[in-house]
Amino acid sequence: MKRFLIALMASLILLPLATSAFAGGPPPKDILKGVFTQADPAAHSAVFKKDGTGETMTLIIPEGISFEKIKLNRKMLVGLDKHAAVPNTVKDISIMFMTMTVTKVIALIVIGLIGGLLSGFIGSGGAFVLTPAMMSLGAPGAVAVASNMCHKFPKAMVGTYKRFKYGQVDLKLAAVMAVTAVMGVQIGIQIQKYILNHWGNAGSNLYVSVVFVFVLVFVGGYVMMDAIKLSKGDTDKEAGPAPFALKMQKINLPPMIYFPVAKVRISAWITVPVGLATGMLAATIAVGGFVGVPGMIYVIGASAVVASATELGIAFLMGAWGSIQWGISGLIDIRMTLLILSASLIGVQLGALGTTYVKDHMIKWVMAAVMLIVAVSRGAKIPGYLAALDLRAPLSVGNAALLESVSFWALIAALATAGIIISVAMFIGMSKDRAEKREEAALSQS
Repeated sequence: MKRFLIALMASLILLPLATSAFAGGPPPKDILKGVFTQADPAAHSAVFKKDGTGETMTLIIPEGISFEKIKLNRKMLVGLDKHAAVPNTVKDISIMFMTMTVTKVIALIVIGLIGGLLSGFIGSGGAFVLTPAMMSLGAPGAVAVASNMCHKFPKAMVGTYKRFKYGQVDLKLAAVMAVTAVMGVQIGIQIQKYILNHWGNAGSNLYVSVVFVFVLVFVGGYVMMDAIKLSKGDTDKEAGPAPFALKMQKINLPPMIYFPVAKVRISAWITVPVGLATGMLAATIAVGGFVGVPGMIYVIGASAVVASATELGIAFLMGAWGSIQWGISGLIDIRMTLLILSASLIGVQLGALGTTYVKDHMIKWVMAAVMLIVAVSRGAKIPGYLAALDLRAPLSVGNAALLESVSFWALIAALATAGIIISVAMFIGMSKDRAEKREEAALSQS
């Protein structure tokens, strides 16, 4: 076991060197990050100051781009047209950090509260709701991912502590999974940076949305089928390990590890792909839990309650590492991070409390329902991102408005579904628990 962990830690130390090579060196010259200091509509030009070096350069603004997009002294991401006849001609301009309004502040607080409920209840961090919600409010994909990851680790720490007190967290499993998960985070961050540097915000938004839809439909569909099977059976009995997990536990490939809370003995190597996938998705789309939790359930063999609780511990370590990496890149919007965190710290404790009153299949129902609805929300945005990258014909005004409406209301439906199901499950569970305690008290007195 010690040799296994030493080998993984050595790989983690060497990983930044390998991922730097994978990222292809410095950002390409046609993607600029910095601020506009001057704009001259008459001359169709603007002065741009690059981040890091402080170098200033004059950019040509073509007629197709409105000067209203140029916000002086605001951090911007600028894409240059490599095929333009005149050098330094701008192709696209995006604001790195969105403008805050009272409505957006309230929306972020509500989103944070529901995201916290999901985090405490199903252990996924709630990021598969939070990241799309921030993007719908106007945050670029990379900024939403980075800010979400930054808010995750203090919230996950609180959730881990609460559920550890309930005896649901397997610290040994969390430690083993976290080592490979952090390695996955490092790889995922480099992938996201590579896409952002080469294709700008539109490319990052497209990548985040496509991965969201693919993983949400695949994992959400599988979890939904499992929840249906459990709900049809005797739900008063805790479900045993999944068939595939039982096969994995029979593989005798040293080192073999026994996880006491999960009550599972399995090869440490079986945990490696689950941890890597969890970390990579956490860094690329700020969501690792809906791979980590099902992975621990269906591959390792932990119960849904233990898996969702243990994932919070993994999320804490991943979030701390990822926040350092994203912070160095300057992509964290601390305003969004703090607003979401302020509400989610309350929600995560309520969600964690709810797990003590519900069965395994209810946790899976919530996870599956929200995943599939969010998949619809993100899928509706993909045509617009494709058009922005000139990968398809531009959308008509009517179609663009329709898809935007579908995306928005699907996200609202996902948030409402999560809040209602968790609240009702907690109310019913707490009512049953109180009734049972009253019966026990009456019997003891008689």
